[in-house]
Amino acid sequence: MKTFKNFVAGEWVAPFTGEYFDNTNPADTTDIIGRFPLSGWQDVERAVTSAKRGFDRWKRTPAPARGDVLRRVGDIMTERKDEIADLMTREMGKPLAETRGDVQEGIDTAYYAASEGRRLFGHTVPSEMRDKWAMSFRRPIGVAGIITPFNFPLAIPTWKIFPALVCGNAVVFKPAEDVPHTGTVFVEILLEAGLPVEVIQLVHGSGEAVGSVIVEHADVSLISFTGSTETGRIVGETCGRLHKRLSLEMGGKNAMIVLDDADPELALEGVLWGAFGTTGQRCTATSRLILQKKIHDKFLGQLVDRVKKLALGDGRKKGTDVGPLINDAARKKVERYIDIGQEEGADLLVGGQRPPGRKYTKGHFFEPTIFARVEAGTRLEQEEIFGPVLSVIRVSTPDEAFAVNNDVRYGLSSSLYTRDVNLAFRAVNELDTGITYINAPTIGAEAHLPFGGVKQTGNGHREGGWEVYEFFSETKVGYVDFSGRLQRAQIDNYLGTAS
Repeated sequence: MKTFKNFVAGEWVAPFTGEYFDNTNPADTTDIIGRFPLSGWQDVERAVTSAKRGFDRWKRTPAPARGDVLRRVGDIMTERKDEIADLMTREMGKPLAETRGDVQEGIDTAYYAASEGRRLFGHTVPSEMRDKWAMSFRRPIGVAGIITPFNFPLAIPTWKIFPALVCGNAVVFKPAEDVPHTGTVFVEILLEAGLPVEVIQLVHGSGEAVGSVIVEHADVSLISFTGSTETGRIVGETCGRLHKRLSLEMGGKNAMIVLDDADPELALEGVLWGAFGTTGQRCTATSRLILQKKIHDKFLGQLVDRVKKLALGDGRKKGTDVGPLINDAARKKVERYIDIGQEEGADLLVGGQRPPGRKYTKGHFFEPTIFARVEAGTRLEQEEIFGPVLSVIRVSTPDEAFAVNNDVRYGLSSSLYTRDVNLAFRAVNELDTGITYINAPTIGAEAHLPFGGVKQTGNGHREGGWEVYEFFSETKVGYVDFSGRLQRAQIDNYLGTAS
């Protein structure tokens, strides 16, 4: 069994604690990928000290040159796409087609970020005074703490780390404990592409022992966190107390609305992909299906038939549609919600259990599940499950569908299937989410567009697109007065003496 290390202060090093954890394949827990560090506060302290030195060098590197490094990262990931996808599937379970998409998202983000190295725009504006120039520009902030989840082991780290680097920051990176191998390979690629060694630090370990220390460290200037709303609340409280810049991307309870006039086959394909892709372990997963009453029964019957045909298994094997859950705790959480749904009176139409058969006994498998007659406002309809469980709600009108969509504490993604262009534009405007799809499921973000949500999904910042570069940089304003005399803004100008 291979023992892996942290990357700190330009070296691959063992943790100060001397402790490790086993990283296992969720489709076969007897398959141990390797031993990874259970780091402690000393490892974070050394990483931050090194990152400060890296920042001092990196911030002086021209932004286009910083972008060139990420272009090389994109080239390397392109060459190694299948290899990286295979190791990701082994580590977190989703089928190879999905992990290839994960890698491609990282590639797209790399090339987009590389181009942003030449587009870190500021503004020049007219001064109110004569012979005076006014401008703003972007400058780096410092050491960025990056804490990422398991479900997109490469894509989400690239969403955060690439913009942080292009803007001139150094990074301390803690990947989720369930996907440390992908995090390690990602850092290896950054170094191979020519990133200065102290600009990136990799510290493995638990959220309690490593993540919290990164968040609380006085020399970590900004935090970007993706994870649960509960953990995000704790991170937010800490950063608020420390006056630290913070970007949160948290939970979702996303609804796909199918109206009577929708294309039924298109909608069926959409909900299957949205609800059961990544085994439902996406913050954008379609966890609620809102059906208008005229098409409700027929559509639901067809959906149940299609779900029964989904192939559950090892994501590295051909023909697998749905992989395992990430770990046993995730599976037990799903099982609790199966009990909750039945206690609340919902109809369990398909799934709802661990699959029978010896081939499933070594993995964290759970059958794709559909509940019907789910009442709006119940726990099953309101709470994030993060698993392959779809709740179906019947409504009479589009207005009722919009109201059900909006009546949750989350606001990440939403979807409407209709042929009515007026309703489509109403949905884009009225559904209370950061993202709305028309005639597509609730998943499918693109790297060059902002990603994030409202309400308890986030705190107003966005991943991806052009907005993330504003989070990872600071606005600096410069005034140049070449008049050769004292000019008092808001005083001389309006007294008529500036002429």
